[in-house]
Amino acid sequence: MPVDSDYMQQALALAARGQGFVEPNPMVGCVIVQDGQVVGEGWHQRFGGPHAEIEALQATGARAKGASLYVTLEPCCHHGKTPPCTDAIVAAGIKRVVAAMQDPFPQVAGGGLAQLAAAGIVTEVGLLAAEARALNSPYLKLLATGRPWVIAKWAMTLDGKIATCTGDSRWISSEASRAIVHQLRSRVDAIVVGRGTAQRDDPLLTARLENAQPPRNAARVILDSAARLSSQSQLVRTARQIPALVATGPDAPENEVRRLTAAGCEVLVLPASDRGQRLKFLLDELGRRRMTNILVEGGSEVLGSFFDARQIDEVHAFVAPKLFGGETARSPVGGAGIAAVADCLQLDRPELRRLGDDFYLSARVKR
Repeated sequence: MPVDSDYMQQALALAARGQGFVEPNPMVGCVIVQDGQVVGEGWHQRFGGPHAEIEALQATGARAKGASLYVTLEPCCHHGKTPPCTDAIVAAGIKRVVAAMQDPFPQVAGGGLAQLAAAGIVTEVGLLAAEARALNSPYLKLLATGRPWVIAKWAMTLDGKIATCTGDSRWISSEASRAIVHQLRSRVDAIVVGRGTAQRDDPLLTARLENAQPPRNAARVILDSAARLSSQSQLVRTARQIPALVATGPDAPENEVRRLTAAGCEVLVLPASDRGQRLKFLLDELGRRRMTNILVEGGSEVLGSFFDARQIDEVHAFVAPKLFGGETARSPVGGAGIAAVADCLQLDRPELRRLGDDFYLSARVKR
């Protein structure tokens, strides 16, 4: 016989289906149970669309009367892009609501559960709360700090090189690994690279999925303190079709700024000469634009800047069974680095997979 935690696990699995489609909203799943049987389920499928509870109630119909509703996040009680879910829950005759966690969004923040309790519905909160928080860590970070969740990605050889001593890097990883990278790109709001990478590799930085349309087209963000990104680069030539944001320093020449702007790029002048401060200004701006997840693809100096500023939340590393050697060949994470092992960034419960001949490691940074 299923128990409450089984139903909540099912709701969490449903919620995860919204990844890449619902941001900056949270991923939410909902299961409705009557007499030990699941009679309806739903999840938040797209930004601006019906919430998980509404999807589940519509699937349930009249069987919702007297049922229990399991939801991964507190039901909303305010008018946003959709009406309050609490009103629909009360009108449907639900007798019990089990929420994994409260929604810290200021217009909810316990008010949804309080409204349901005031209507005579039994409310419980906290079941599988840690799992629910982990699922929506990017949403929670954006609310708490005003900054997006930062995902660092790189491909390297077994001896820790991201390019040869001459800068050649195509291709280190396999096609299977690169397919995973396109999946990552498809669910983030922005992809960040430095001008060196843009110049050397001339990437397009789009998500190309086999037999599928990506959930979203990420903006391309190029860190270029002097605004020298070539007008012939793919990033500039496609800027009118896919947003290209060039983040520069306060000393960027005005004529270069005008050149990039005329080509369709947005140029963001960050008011700090210090690289670390510019990075924090950039993250604040991306958060202001409600970007929930960003993918940092390099190169070494850019990843090092995020590392030194302690702004990395998640890591995806692809390790190919190749050796490049060379003292001058770059490693993935440059920057100043650390002096003592005790100061390192540690990864929490890393997962390791085989992708053809490559190894793929993913993990969140331990806080």
